[in-house]
Amino acid sequence: MDCLWVGSDVDLTTLHQYRMSERLEYRLSCLNKSRDSKQCQVNFKEVKSNSNDAVTQVNRRRRSGTWPRTRSLNAPSPIQQFGPCGRIMKNSAMVMTIQDPASQRLTWYKPPLTVLVIKKVRDVAVLSPFFQLVQWLIQEKRMVVFVEAQVMEDSLLDQYSAFSTIKDKLMTFRDGKDDLTDKIDFIICLGGDGTLLYASHLFQESVPPVMAFHLGSLGFLTPFQFDNFQEQVNNVLEGNAALTLRSRLRCIVMKKDQKGKGDDAAGKKPTNLLVLNEVVVDRGPSPYLSNIDLFLDGKHITSVQGDGVIVSTPTGSTAYAVAAGASMIHPSVPAIMVTPICPHSLSFRPIVVPAGVELKIAPSPGSRNSSFVNFDGRHHQELKPGDSLRVTTSIYPVPSICAQDQISDWFDSLAECLHWNVRKKQKHLDELTDLTHSSSNDTLDSLDQNESIEKDN
Repeated sequence: MDCLWVGSDVDLTTLHQYRMSERLEYRLSCLNKSRDSKQCQVNFKEVKSNSNDAVTQVNRRRRSGTWPRTRSLNAPSPIQQFGPCGRIMKNSAMVMTIQDPASQRLTWYKPPLTVLVIKKVRDVAVLSPFFQLVQWLIQEKRMVVFVEAQVMEDSLLDQYSAFSTIKDKLMTFRDGKDDLTDKIDFIICLGGDGTLLYASHLFQESVPPVMAFHLGSLGFLTPFQFDNFQEQVNNVLEGNAALTLRSRLRCIVMKKDQKGKGDDAAGKKPTNLLVLNEVVVDRGPSPYLSNIDLFLDGKHITSVQGDGVIVSTPTGSTAYAVAAGASMIHPSVPAIMVTPICPHSLSFRPIVVPAGVELKIAPSPGSRNSSFVNFDGRHHQELKPGDSLRVTTSIYPVPSICAQDQISDWFDSLAECLHWNVRKKQKHLDELTDLTHSSSNDTLDSLDQNESIEKDN
């Protein structure tokens, strides 16, 4: 029994005391009150005091290390009672507080005043919708509009004569230089899926609600159409919308010379990023196979030999991961996907692990080459032997606003963008009557001859 609890947060003695006190409490509550009531009350008080002491000892126990399990925000609340005896331990530190996805609705505590408009760059087709939206938000809704400084430098906007009247009212920022934390109440994306990924990149902690309009190439993550944008934006500003909490991955790169230190010799902090789609570790330009060790909560699981490995969120399951053979997972499912890229093994299949685990990825000590890592296609860097990448689910999801609801939006995207399960339907039996009269010995030539005879007759 002792070996089953190695590394647990609760020692066996405390756990045994707690369970014994719970069992005695349950038995005492079932006794007849008229039989030895006074003695039962004394025993109950003693049991309850022992139970409180045990709970206090449990609360004092904390998870070791700096990577505690995160709380999932997206799954239904678990049942805490199992039959007449079994139940989850009544300790707030050991029971996850999680939420039903169907109850996730947008609520404004106060009317939003500032809005960030993210436009797809180098796309002339987005200029007109961008101008219409920005003009309406400033003149009609009286909101403070933020845009990227690079957007204002686009000379093609000068073709709209009315743009000069609102140009001075726009607030600008530059990525990497200006901090938008606590300045934005609402985000509107105009373009494709890349605009939503960019919004996630801009906010590395709490993210304002994101409303994404489909004006790009694929549009899997952009459910809104721009035709009647005034009505749709008004509905959102009134709080009449469902939300999909898209989980993100917290990724930290630990260099060999940084272990045990806050900064390296150059004064740079360890890479600490949140990604919405996936983090990819591959062989880069090397001709040799990647040899990557994979750890799960500190336990070595396997070594990846191939082109690399993809660690993705459910949102990213329909991106690079599905192209590498993974399953498509609804974004409300609390999970992390691990997908090998062209593994040198026919039995290495993609796996799905709980959202609260910690993954550690590191080049194997005997690897012939280094590995390379990128985060949502950004921040490409090298992982040398001795370096490691730690990945777990972040507590800061991306609140994506639904056009209809969580289920309808996702399956509509599967059908429209990926053409999921699209094929020609099998013909009805009534349409195959000409074949029902043929026997197994008939050939195509004999069938043709029979048809010609019938025509002659």
